[in-house]
Amino acid sequence: MKYFNYIFSLCTVVMFTGVTNAQLPEDVIKYSWQPVNGSARFISIGGASTALGGEITSTFTNPAGIGMYKTGDFVLSPGFKFLSNSSNFRGNALKEGKDSNFGFGTSGFVFSLGGDNRKRTSSAFSVAINRTAGFANKTAYSGNNDFSSFGEQYAIEAANSGLSIDEMLNSNNISYGTRMALLSYLVDTATIPGRGIEIISIPMLSQLAHNGSYLTRQSNRATTTGGITELALGYGFNKNDKVYLGGSLGFSLVNYSKQNVYTEADATGINNNYFDLAQLTENTTTKGVGVNLKMGLLIAATPNVRIGASIHTPTLYSLTDTYDAFLTTNLENYRSTPGPFVVNLSDLGVNMTPEYEYGLNTAWKISVGGTYILNTVEDVKQQKGFITGEIEYVTYGSNKFVDNTDGYGDVSYYRQLNEALNGYLKGALNVRVGGEMKFNTFMARLGGGYYGSPYADDQLNASRITLSGGIGFRNKGKFIDLGYVHAFSKDVNFPYRLSDKANTFANIKNSAGTLVLTLGFKI
Repeated sequence: MKYFNYIFSLCTVVMFTGVTNAQLPEDVIKYSWQPVNGSARFISIGGASTALGGEITSTFTNPAGIGMYKTGDFVLSPGFKFLSNSSNFRGNALKEGKDSNFGFGTSGFVFSLGGDNRKRTSSAFSVAINRTAGFANKTAYSGNNDFSSFGEQYAIEAANSGLSIDEMLNSNNISYGTRMALLSYLVDTATIPGRGIEIISIPMLSQLAHNGSYLTRQSNRATTTGGITELALGYGFNKNDKVYLGGSLGFSLVNYSKQNVYTEADATGINNNYFDLAQLTENTTTKGVGVNLKMGLLIAATPNVRIGASIHTPTLYSLTDTYDAFLTTNLENYRSTPGPFVVNLSDLGVNMTPEYEYGLNTAWKISVGGTYILNTVEDVKQQKGFITGEIEYVTYGSNKFVDNTDGYGDVSYYRQLNEALNGYLKGALNVRVGGEMKFNTFMARLGGGYYGSPYADDQLNASRITLSGGIGFRNKGKFIDLGYVHAFSKDVNFPYRLSDKANTFANIKNSAGTLVLTLGFKI
């Protein structure tokens, strides 16, 4: 019952805003529920670096590791990613075709700032860029539904508004989806036997008018592109080669676009039951900037053992959404003109692409880890490798939307949305492990990771598992690494949400491989 209340609250606040495509749980967590990315060496060991150090990607994980540098590095990490998806929606399995795209891992500079050899202190500074999240993806699912219709969400909002149809069509307080549904006759007033005049979606009217016969084929296809690129400035300090402290300031650039095409078609085989087809096409973009702070500590407890800890503040984003959509309906014998009716935002009197400005504060991240060095000697060239691991806690439930329109936004809307999100999402643990074996100038690496579900409801089965490996070569101040990580993800996708009945959703499985080549040399 508690979970249903959160869903009801979420549906309510979603319906009473013009466009909220980027303000849903599945979209919110894309900013923080991502496998870690970095250099080839970093991804090869599963991304476990909290207690390792001496790697440029430490700028984005535990900046204390930058303090281990006694010399400088220049690093360049081009990458390539390919993926495929499969889905199961209402018992129907579907496999989406493969896709691929270029990207990059951690690239940049580390500069040694020198120190005092007598006191065994030193420090280093880093300037690095990283693709912290990649949004390029294609998902699709399809299945038969005899239980609900996406038109019901619009009928509910229309019925609860207390306005006439003409008043709703001219009201900015009614969502674009509902107004398009009314104008295309997907939603209309009708006389229901024994119930009187009601506002109802035509697919559900078809069920009432034809002895409960109702079956639609529902399909959803989404294509997303873009990502989050972060530029970070890091600083690490070394005290006595035992205690390392560090911090980094990150500036994130968000570029995201999504086209979602939802189709609902009559699957009863009845040719005069009022409804044939409805299709909603939505195009959304999100652009913005964010800032965050990362702080860390690394201690060489013994010559063989290092322990580390880091904390990442929420990224404070300022975001702008743009939204465009059109709805096509084809009715059978409901009206003298069956259609198709095609309605877009300009038909609602919207002459410019709507823009929405808002702020988002993402989750906190806290991690602790340990590393064991094999064959510990002062000359790192003689060391045989290491084993490292870490546990990370992410407070997904603390994601928070804020009004950044100088008080012109709807404060009550954001309050309700945050309350619903905080009940819908929960904190989760991530675990990453990895290791490296050294053979003179050559290295071999393996790693893996597990990312827990951010959803509070156990029925929303979601998780990520990564398996990785790689090789490396280091000699005379030059190095080249090749790393590969394969991620297996499970997530959910809701084609629509209803506040008065159980919501149907698709289970999505994603398989994605990332290959990164890192080239570098000492400076």
